Amino acid sequence: MAPGAQQNVRVVGRYALYGAIAAGGMATVHLGRLLGPVGFSRTVAIKRLHAQFASDPEFVSMFLDEARLAARIRHPNVVPTLDVVATGGELFLVMEYVPGESVSRLYRALRDRHQTIPLRILSAVMAGVLHGLHAAHEAKDERGHPLGIVHRDVSPQNVLVGTDGVPRVLDFGVAKAAGRVQTTKEGQIKGKLAYMPPEQLKGAAVSRQTDIYATGVMLWELVTGQRLFAGDNEGAIVAKVLEAKIEPPSRVLVASRRQTFTDPVMRQLEALDLTILRALATQPEQRFATARAMAVELERTCPPATASEVADWLESVAREVLDSRAQMVAEIESSASALTEGRENNHVMAVLHGDKTYVSAPPPAIAYPSEGPPVTQPSSISVATGAQGQPYGAQPPSSRVPIAAALGILLGLSVLGGAFAWKTTHEPPPASAPAAAEPSDVAPQPPAPLATNATAPVVVVVEDASAPATPAVAAVIDAAAPKPAAPVRRPAATKPAPAADDCATPYWYDAQGVKRYKPACLGK
Repeated sequence: MAPGAQQNVRVVGRYALYGAIAAGGMATVHLGRLLGPVGFSRTVAIKRLHAQFASDPEFVSMFLDEARLAARIRHPNVVPTLDVVATGGELFLVMEYVPGESVSRLYRALRDRHQTIPLRILSAVMAGVLHGLHAAHEAKDERGHPLGIVHRDVSPQNVLVGTDGVPRVLDFGVAKAAGRVQTTKEGQIKGKLAYMPPEQLKGAAVSRQTDIYATGVMLWELVTGQRLFAGDNEGAIVAKVLEAKIEPPSRVLVASRRQTFTDPVMRQLEALDLTILRALATQPEQRFATARAMAVELERTCPPATASEVADWLESVAREVLDSRAQMVAEIESSASALTEGRENNHVMAVLHGDKTYVSAPPPAIAYPSEGPPVTQPSSISVATGAQGQPYGAQPPSSRVPIAAALGILLGLSVLGGAFAWKTTHEPPPASAPAAAEPSDVAPQPPAPLATNATAPVVVVVEDASAPATPAVAAVIDAAAPKPAAPVRRPAATKPAPAADDCATPYWYDAQGVKRYKPACLGK
């Protein structure tokens, strides 16, 4: 990345937009960075629709269709679509960033060296492309109905070989599906002419066989190292496609290299000829029924290399480009950390933990580039929801102190009320005639402890959210802990105790209902 490039960052929504890494006729692809909460971030690829197209409803509709359709395709050989951002009259499509190189650039690099892709590597790459296309062809909507997706622009520019050795199909921008919102104008051709089958050039309906034909053109060119339908202008290219005179790729390869191949290699090339020529059949019904069927045939004819072997081959061909791009990504991730920290400082979170609620102070107002006037973030973010759907901690912080204090007062009143109720129920009625209470040899017992359902201390936490630095004030009421003993007046007995020498009944009940044994009768 050039010096000062880090200052040319634009923040769009929750994404930081950096320099362009690729450009096409409809959009430019940029490196980007997702600026998520709690320090989360990731590098992404952001496709930005060209300014002259952003105001065209047809192009905008097509762009949105790309996001809608691509989001339904889930396969390792398809670049995932993550998000769509519409802001300031612009449209951005957010995709997963895959470090690697396009097949078109690899093809040009090998052509300059007068080399071709090794057959096992070629088989692995193209079989992966076919499996990805099959996933797109079989994609369904939310109700399980087939979408009928056809890429319609399968070409070396739209196939990416990742550093993990996995090929991926991208750019479904000109895909057409049954039920799409935008309909292509009648007679308008979209895509690359040299990779279109005859029926598409004639304006007939496209199908999955359209993508199979385009894959066959790619295979032919990657085997031979030459263009299949080359011409000085579009008319010449269309004429060659409609003429459909295609030579077997093995014969072209031998003639161009002017060298002989070993018998096993020639047999493999000739078997590969049959697969490629079937994919390039003029009539759609003569081609493979599905992209997966062609992938299986290709893998059987030419056993593919492993992902590790593909990754090593990619490194040997495009090491300098991959290293340069990796350094660029590293610098972006380093510079984006400051943006992430800046945004993180403006996140205010309420964290519910046990019986305590912590709330941080409201953040200052902040304005991000291209996002309008400063906006103050909310003072809290709820992380849980109560039984009635209300978020915990959603009430204003100032209301928590009086509520907690009221709870403490009510709890204290309930304790006093319980003690008074116990005293009232156990106070004996006054005797009808005054009688002297016989002194007891047993010391009076304190009242029984107050019954309670609590098995653990009740803790009420009061925190002043207006002053976050002030420690919380905790009032702890332990219902099970003993209280200081107060003077207790033993109530008068309801009846005098039996005579000590009367051991027919060796016990008696005092005023508190406690069973007492007569000392004189214990030895009898």
